[in-house]
Amino acid sequence: MTETGIGALLAQLRDGLGWSQQRVADEYNKAEGRSAMTGKEIGRYERESRVPTSRTRNFLAAVFGVDPPTLDRAAGITKRRKAQGRSLNLPTPREYLLAAPSRRVLAADAFASARFSRFIASRNTDACAVEQLDAEVFSLARQYVSHPVSELYAGIRGLRDETFDLLRGRQRPRQTSDLFVTAGRLCGLSAHVCLDLGDYASAMTHARTAWACAEEADHHGLRAWVRAVQSLISFWDGDPRTAVDFARAGQAVPAAGTAGVRLASLEARALSTAGDRDGATAALRRAEHARDILRDGDEMPGIFSFPRAKQLTYAGTTHLSLGDSSNVRQAIDCAAAAVDLYRGADADDRSTGDLLAAHLDLARGYMFAGDIDAAESRLIFVLDSPPALLSASIRRRLSGLGNDLGAAQYRGSLRVAHLRERIKSTAASTALPANDPPEPMT
Repeated sequence: MTETGIGALLAQLRDGLGWSQQRVADEYNKAEGRSAMTGKEIGRYERESRVPTSRTRNFLAAVFGVDPPTLDRAAGITKRRKAQGRSLNLPTPREYLLAAPSRRVLAADAFASARFSRFIASRNTDACAVEQLDAEVFSLARQYVSHPVSELYAGIRGLRDETFDLLRGRQRPRQTSDLFVTAGRLCGLSAHVCLDLGDYASAMTHARTAWACAEEADHHGLRAWVRAVQSLISFWDGDPRTAVDFARAGQAVPAAGTAGVRLASLEARALSTAGDRDGATAALRRAEHARDILRDGDEMPGIFSFPRAKQLTYAGTTHLSLGDSSNVRQAIDCAAAAVDLYRGADADDRSTGDLLAAHLDLARGYMFAGDIDAAESRLIFVLDSPPALLSASIRRRLSGLGNDLGAAQYRGSLRVAHLRERIKSTAASTALPANDPPEPMT
């Protein structure tokens, strides 16, 4: 096995942190309390044109968080090779593999390049910069349904603010319109972040800005999608009647793609919660009709699309809310079909929130049907899921299920009591704090 010299090891440690050579130099200077180290000097160490001294290695070890003997051993290997007359201008094949940047580092590097291309165009945005923004929104939209909010929040916020800055500059009219669409989509994604974390007031603020962007761009698809987001926010904020109004306003917009399916499904769920059985049933039929006549695909994937599995999840919740035995049976069928479809989808297209919601609807449906064993297995799937994937709506569904398990027929059951305790603990541990912790005093 080839031993790793000091150059390859330093490059490997730096790439693992995603730092530039200059960043390493800056951190070194902080540790040493001077400003003598440069990025070029770090590059010489990595190329092994120079071997850092013992003192330098001690500071480098502090920067990278490793033991100094680790660097000492690597330096010894390099010195031994030099003494043997080996060419060390390039790393050996094994060292090259060890020092190769990770995919994350490559992606960060590409992002930096993309940011610079937009900087060039920031005073007068060109088609290339707008296209790059659109591609990044496309990626975020697809990832949103399957990744934790914590992984995407910074990217959404940064790209949104960058788009705002571009709109404050000068563009051609067509590019301005495209930028307003991009800004509206990013505001909509920001609304979803707040919605998933249970901050409904902030979610609606982002949604209103998204609507303003849709109006400026005169974009029907964005208008319809924003009305759907506003309906969703109102529903989870405990106002199903306003959710119905937003869903109906969205259906009046002549939008292509799955907008009609989404909005009718949202209307049906809100009406069932409001107690309008006939209206909910009619809206479910409109959603099915909109799916049947669907001709065009959606411009954006993920959070901007409404696949069949998601429609089935909404339909299952609607039937469950209607409550009679026939609707409970239909709810179980819809939720089970949604789970099957999501299981067969690509990982990036598998909506974690809807998959968890379908499992909870199955749990409640089986409870209503008297099958506590089946209900428990579906509930355990949710309780065993990573806490970062449990949105505010999932926590609310969980709490509601916990309340259902407190009914008279379950009292005295240790098994049910244990489930209720797990539900309570899970809902509490994943809740969004009311405020950020105070800043430490300096």
